[in-house]
Amino acid sequence: MAEKTVVLYPSLGVGHLNPMAQLAKALLRRGGVSVTIAVVDPPEKDAVLAAALARLAAASPAITVRLLPIPPSSRDPSKAYSHPIMPILDALRAASPALREFLRSHAPAVDALVVDMFCIDALDVAAELAIPAYIFYPSAAGDLAVYLQVPDLCRAAPSSLKDMGKAPLEFAGVPPVRAHDMPDTMQDWESDVCQVRLQQLARMQEATGILVNSFEWLESRALKALREGHCLPGRSTPKIYCVGPLVDGGRTEENGERHACLGWLDRQPERSVVFLCFGSMGAFSAAQLKETARGLERSGHRFLWTVRSSRREHQSNSPDPDLEALLPDGFLERTKDRGSVLKNWAPQTEVLRHEAVGAFVTHCGWNSALEAIMSGVPMICWPLYAEQRLNKVHMVEEMKLGVAVDGYDEELVMADEVEGKVRLVMESEEGKKLRERMATAKEMAADAIKKGGSSDVELGEFLRGLGNIST
Repeated sequence: MAEKTVVLYPSLGVGHLNPMAQLAKALLRRGGVSVTIAVVDPPEKDAVLAAALARLAAASPAITVRLLPIPPSSRDPSKAYSHPIMPILDALRAASPALREFLRSHAPAVDALVVDMFCIDALDVAAELAIPAYIFYPSAAGDLAVYLQVPDLCRAAPSSLKDMGKAPLEFAGVPPVRAHDMPDTMQDWESDVCQVRLQQLARMQEATGILVNSFEWLESRALKALREGHCLPGRSTPKIYCVGPLVDGGRTEENGERHACLGWLDRQPERSVVFLCFGSMGAFSAAQLKETARGLERSGHRFLWTVRSSRREHQSNSPDPDLEALLPDGFLERTKDRGSVLKNWAPQTEVLRHEAVGAFVTHCGWNSALEAIMSGVPMICWPLYAEQRLNKVHMVEEMKLGVAVDGYDEELVMADEVEGKVRLVMESEEGKKLRERMATAKEMAADAIKKGGSSDVELGEFLRGLGNIST
């Protein structure tokens, strides 16, 4: 039987490449399919992306990676963008000719093109070449349910979300969402970034299907609303395939050695450490770092904290933060026996899976949330940007796998709040219930992706939809 050919097309950024790479690995494990990841290669070289591609090539030689160059003129250096996502969308749009040429020249013919949720322009390329196009949604099914309803909300709302403050918005399949917890790209209906995103969201229904990086037990209500058409009333909803959790399995250092922080964790008691890590863009002001430090110190609990400072405040030629300058006087010395502070980066997957970790203070990026679920670690939710506030709503109010810090939407989260939430999760009866529910979530996540599990079955249905393929 002829092997099927699937091309995956991620958005720019490691946070979008990594889950797409995990999807590629999951497809290959099933057999009967060849997978190519077509990656936009902007003129300005991204060292982080290059390193991620090198790791992918080394770890998964069966996955073909094809770079799609875009012309330098695609990004005007003098152009002032209103939002950080706008140059990314411009670059993806500029890559369409290279994607078209690659798909045309690909032999054997491509049976499916799976595009990231930001690569909506690629639907036109797929339609032109008569290739079935699917969307890979790397975030929560609850986010997808909300996003599909946003264009209708925009038409019906009397004002932009930024003018609605904490007013609750009602969406099918999810708890009420306060207007200010919606993504920043959606806050001003008149802004150019919102107009572009609304156009993209309105086109998602054109896809043959949508693959979601979640699993049935975790988001059954949102998935039911999606599948029953409640998110696009009166219109056809693409078939929803729930294929997660797709997360990185973790890795050792490139020289094969474990990161030093894992050795530190080896010396800590089981479930005794609070891990704080806020993603590749999670930078804080010096004032916030000091408040966080005071809260951690007062809590009395052990901690492993990845610190990245705001570059606007921290003017230095060094890429590493000056911990002595940023943290309270004497903090590092006073907490040296129960705390460890890392500069910029930690091997998050390996840390979360370590038995010493008992709580995770997270920015609520979906990759991080899934890693916590796969590791059974309850979350203290501190959303920062993008869709993270929306994820917080699902994680705290629907999934009940974490608690939120008060003040995440204010200028500062105060030390008393940091201390209180750490104590709640690590010491209280509510924290015990969180750990018990997270233990169940971990078990259900593992069940979903094992052979015959809900996500494994859905991935098989996606492949069967491509034609005659043994699954």
